[in-house]
Amino acid sequence: MFCKDDTRNRCGGARKGCPRPGTYPTEDVGYRRHTRRMTVNWAAFAAAEPELARTVEDRFGAFTHHVLATLRKDGSPRTTGLEVRFLDGELWLGMMPGSLKALDLNRDPRFALQANPGPGTGMGGGDVRVSGRAIGVEDGEAKAAYSKEVEPPEPFHLFRTELTEVVRTYVEDDKYLVVQVWKPGEPLRTIKRT
Repeated sequence: MFCKDDTRNRCGGARKGCPRPGTYPTEDVGYRRHTRRMTVNWAAFAAAEPELARTVEDRFGAFTHHVLATLRKDGSPRTTGLEVRFLDGELWLGMMPGSLKALDLNRDPRFALQANPGPGTGMGGGDVRVSGRAIGVEDGEAKAAYSKEVEPPEPFHLFRTELTEVVRTYVEDDKYLVVQVWKPGEPLRTIKRT
């Protein structure tokens, strides 16, 4: 069963007869079922975990190009380079028209975005990854505002993100590997390993 009650394609139980209130469907035909993952935008994440959000933004801001993982039509992974922007409480993904990664996201919105670790092994601020769903933006006003700020080559695909997970991994005191994991609706988990 596929929900189409709002622009985010999530019924939250509003549609009469919804089998699973509060769950979120996806777009892909092969994955057309409800999932139990909650999603939030960047502003909601930043409000919940401001320190981690600043660290993640700093890591993405340190370099221009990062690695985006999407799913191909056959379900196998595709990794490609990508520039990202944090604007107006959203994490935006902009892409060239007809790019394979844009076609992937239009078919199946799930993604993982890995910040460029930079040269060497220093990774100041740690290694960060953001996962979630990319929602295509067709609204002319939103695209115009993005275009004014970023000045991408026209035309372009634009996606805003809904986060399902943010992960930061770093070394503490040259002794511990620390992994911070945040998911919507859950407290920040910190795991230390020696």
